[in-house]
Amino acid sequence: MEGKGILTIDIPLYQALIQHRKTEQISLHMPGHKGKADCLVPLADILGFDVTELPSTGSLFDAEGPTLLAEEAATRAFKTAGTFFSAGGCTLCIQAMLRLIAPSGGKIIMDRVVHRSAVNAMALLNLTPIWVWPRQDAGPGLAGRINAQDVADALQKNPDARAVYLTSPDYYGVMSDLHAICAQATKYQVPVIVDSAHGAHLFFLDRRLHPLSQGAAMCADSAHKTLPVLTGGAFLQIGDARYLPDVRDAMALFGSTSPSFPILLSLDLCRAWLEEQGEAALAETATQAALLNAYARTRGFLAPEGPCDPLHLVWNTAQAGISGRQAAFHLREAGIEAEYADDAFLILLLSPFNTQEDFSRLRHAVKTMPTGTPFAPPCLLPAPPPVAMTPREALLASRERISVRQAAGRIAAQVACPCPPAIPTVMPGESITEECATMLAQSGILEIQVVK
Repeated sequence: MEGKGILTIDIPLYQALIQHRKTEQISLHMPGHKGKADCLVPLADILGFDVTELPSTGSLFDAEGPTLLAEEAATRAFKTAGTFFSAGGCTLCIQAMLRLIAPSGGKIIMDRVVHRSAVNAMALLNLTPIWVWPRQDAGPGLAGRINAQDVADALQKNPDARAVYLTSPDYYGVMSDLHAICAQATKYQVPVIVDSAHGAHLFFLDRRLHPLSQGAAMCADSAHKTLPVLTGGAFLQIGDARYLPDVRDAMALFGSTSPSFPILLSLDLCRAWLEEQGEAALAETATQAALLNAYARTRGFLAPEGPCDPLHLVWNTAQAGISGRQAAFHLREAGIEAEYADDAFLILLLSPFNTQEDFSRLRHAVKTMPTGTPFAPPCLLPAPPPVAMTPREALLASRERISVRQAAGRIAAQVACPCPPAIPTVMPGESITEECATMLAQSGILEIQVVK
């Protein structure tokens, strides 16, 4: 080909993506730009922006040049003590938060609904989780919310805990009362840090919902999930200025020395869009989401109970007698691709870049959705398994891979969870119960690594 044009040999990923684009499916899944965000038009010439760290661009972790100016603009926009860019997704932000909060190890009061990146970071940093189980207050089949009193009880029993770590909203959009939890943590002089991967839009939708506005010291916002940002783009939001001096060192400990400038640029473009158009666009999307939720309810598809992210459409399809997977197939046949579906739930992620035509097509698909006899959703979380080792001990131990059918009684050497929704069934260091093994098998996980 003499170096010109697209290669003619087999390129599976390229061909798959081209084929996917040809389907013209409506995207009700990540990323939030939906492939058509006007503010990302400059990135159409993406090769021209894919550069390395140069004198003219600045170095992300060295706080210099235009990258620093872009982060300072985001800090002003979000009204934080500091907003920092991540091209390593929310994972890098979570790793940095844990490093900042407990650089020499220790105990962390931790929400059991936790992303596996946090568990792996705990092992690397020698942190010991003190698990707090959610109360099942969001409806059948959902994990539910962390209760402030349960956090207070855990802090009272563990006065040496370094922080409280929570996930809100979770993958199903369920939001805990962070204001009440932060109030309890303050009594024990312990900071609260939040995985808000699914809540990057909350500050410009209703800032009262954002974790920093409710008292959190730090939070990780995975911007690409609901905002016009390339996949892998995230904001690390700092509310407590005491952590600012060490933020870049903490991020550099885990982050690549070659961050993607197209991703960084998309974060800067997103910030500008949020300031100019974001509030009105997000408010309109939330209005459309409420209308769709109300209509779905007339068809028997129920949303989670209590406070939830307004842009998550999460429907209990079991209540209407159809599995989430069957519902997702029906949507696919109607030209709509869902974010996630399981035995009993369907998850659809909206963003301001979904159009009125998208909403109309979804409403029609819901209208024609087949229904049947209601059935009970399966449990999302097992009973707390016995703890035999710390996560660090288990993840670094000698291990073997075995069938989950033979795993009961063995010690897990990995985080085992279906992903999505990335809610762990068993953690490294825990003894695998019969219930855990059964749940893993039912979710399609047939093998697991265990300690030898």
